[in-house]
Amino acid sequence: MPVIYSQPPQPVPVEQWRGGYHPGSVTPAQLEAEGRRLPPWIRGRIASGSRFHHVRSLVEDKGLHTVCEEARCPNLGECWSHGTATFMILGDTCTRTCRFCAVKTGRPTELDLDEPRRVAESVAAMKLRHAVITSVNRDELRDGGAAIFAETIVRIRDLAPGCRVEVLIPDFLGSAEALDMVFAVRPEILNHNLETVPRLYSTVRPQAVYARSLLVLERAKAAGLRTKTGIMLGVGENLDEVRDLMADLVAIGCDIFTIGQYLQPTPQHLPIARFAHPEEFAQLKREGEAMGLSHVEAGPMVRSSYHAEEQSQDVLV
Repeated sequence: MPVIYSQPPQPVPVEQWRGGYHPGSVTPAQLEAEGRRLPPWIRGRIASGSRFHHVRSLVEDKGLHTVCEEARCPNLGECWSHGTATFMILGDTCTRTCRFCAVKTGRPTELDLDEPRRVAESVAAMKLRHAVITSVNRDELRDGGAAIFAETIVRIRDLAPGCRVEVLIPDFLGSAEALDMVFAVRPEILNHNLETVPRLYSTVRPQAVYARSLLVLERAKAAGLRTKTGIMLGVGENLDEVRDLMADLVAIGCDIFTIGQYLQPTPQHLPIARFAHPEEFAQLKREGEAMGLSHVEAGPMVRSSYHAEEQSQDVLV
């Protein structure tokens, strides 16, 4: 049965966890039997305020895309109300069919070469101190869109000097040439999400390869960049698999690791296996940092770019 609380949950000894999960974890079927769709710890903020409308106007006026909207992020209201957004470049159509992601898939028909300028102008207008840039996969392009990433970083540096840049990049099909284009312009944070444990790749992100994604992070670290990655709980993993994944990250020197709860964007997407209890996230944070990860951001509502500036404080010194 789910745990309902009015105070923050207290730690439960690991040896008391059942089957590797915190006893408060709950499945969608259990919630449905109680007439509830979500556990009490899943809460998003309603979008409102002048800053929210300012961000929305900028995005619309510049003809830009944000992952906040395209991926139906539950934190959109909170982030936009604080004047922040994660820009999504290379269009709004992804060439891959990851089963957890709400971004549109298909065959992109064009490449907007003016997009880097407009993104940089928006970053400057928003007076951001930390800009996050991500993209769809563009596997049909020779460089996977790496040149657009690099130009966007350069343009932000020109128009918003002092703003730190975090990029969440695709794997570029493992192309060392494409990766080097991005590495060469030295983003402050280089993020590439693993998304889930190796066993579930064929189900969750069938066009990706765990070893290839890990190599992206390893190459970025070897190039002297601060690195970041993230996964979701609730797609069928077990905690020992998450611990093994964290050990892989420690071995390659990854700096920041995020862990959040998977939420099914539509009935056509991958179903939720379970809702992990908040203490499970807290336990994984403690374990990950004890293993050697510089910063672990873990919680049901955590997403890769959620509180990205705060996450970077521990590693950008």
